[in-house]
Amino acid sequence: MPIYHRLGSFPQKRHTVFQQPNGRHYYEQLFGTEGFNNHSSLLYHTHRPTQIKEILSSKDVSPKIAVAKNIKPLLLKGFQVAPKDDFLDSRTDLLVNSDCILGLAAPRKSLRNYFYKNADADEMLFVHRGTGTLRTFMGNIQFEYGDYLIIPRGMIYQIDFDTQDNRLLYVESPHPFFTPRRYKSSSGQLLEHSPFCERDYKLPTELETHDEKGDFVVKIKKEGLLHEIVYATHPFDVVGWDGYNFPWGFSIHNFEPLTGRVHQPPPVHQTFETAAFVVCSFCPRLYDYHPQAIPAPYNHSNIDSDEVLYYVDGDFMSRNNIEQGHITLHPKGIPHGPAPGAMERSIGQKETAELAVMVDTFRPLQVTEAAMAIDDGVYYKSWTE
Repeated sequence: MPIYHRLGSFPQKRHTVFQQPNGRHYYEQLFGTEGFNNHSSLLYHTHRPTQIKEILSSKDVSPKIAVAKNIKPLLLKGFQVAPKDDFLDSRTDLLVNSDCILGLAAPRKSLRNYFYKNADADEMLFVHRGTGTLRTFMGNIQFEYGDYLIIPRGMIYQIDFDTQDNRLLYVESPHPFFTPRRYKSSSGQLLEHSPFCERDYKLPTELETHDEKGDFVVKIKKEGLLHEIVYATHPFDVVGWDGYNFPWGFSIHNFEPLTGRVHQPPPVHQTFETAAFVVCSFCPRLYDYHPQAIPAPYNHSNIDSDEVLYYVDGDFMSRNNIEQGHITLHPKGIPHGPAPGAMERSIGQKETAELAVMVDTFRPLQVTEAAMAIDDGVYYKSWTE
């Protein structure tokens, strides 16, 4: 995200001496991307961030694929994903390809007895239920229902929940999440026609600085394995940082929908983009105002992408029998559109209160065993009258 942010203390000049009050040095770390060639931040640690004491174990957490080449539309009943205490154990991968892993999680407890880092992928967490705090070595972000949390790869974090009833949609991506280019100036500022602006971002605050030695377990996900590493100092020992690479949040409730006289195509709902997929936010909005407009989306061909919709709240006007937490997959190769009767009943309607997150991938998605376990089995027939 091309916006400058800073927290804490650091020297005026990069790569120069920065001393602690006791005369010891702080240790500078570049937290950068694309090999020194893209967004980065400079962090200043109380201790060297390189002190590994032990590598305890590694386990395979790769998604278990049930359908590698799928053409069947699916409806996954997401709230059937069972809650679990542990944050990582609760993550259930559902749809995957080489560009992303999409899944659901229902963690009951805060992540407190270890730290976590995804070394391969940026993460997008969408908060469907729950409130709490994302805690990182670059500061903390308070979150609530409707928040997107963007966590860059390599970020060490913990997450605190205020309650046990928590529901998250997550997407892991080897490609970074950006705001759409067409919303921005050549220097990266969001323009007047953008459906949100920089004022809407949730930036990290409350920088934690722990000057502690001991045994600190960090679980690191890399190439489908989860490695358990013991570090000699507390990972949250940063006294200050500045730059462009850091975690941030954005509420779906701050997305301002773009409307028109006739039905607008899904790109008007786009919130994030990567090199391999886009993320859109369907939010409460006024319908089209042409006197003969059909608010329901027209049938469209899935020529170039698989479409995933996660239903958050409200009455989604284009579908029948959809509930909170449902996920629909409309795969490449088969056109899809509104359910029977949806087009007709939308005519004359003035507004919608629907809330949903859409992920369109440019490569086909594989279906995991966990996804097939919550598939309704008959969704692909739902257009037959």
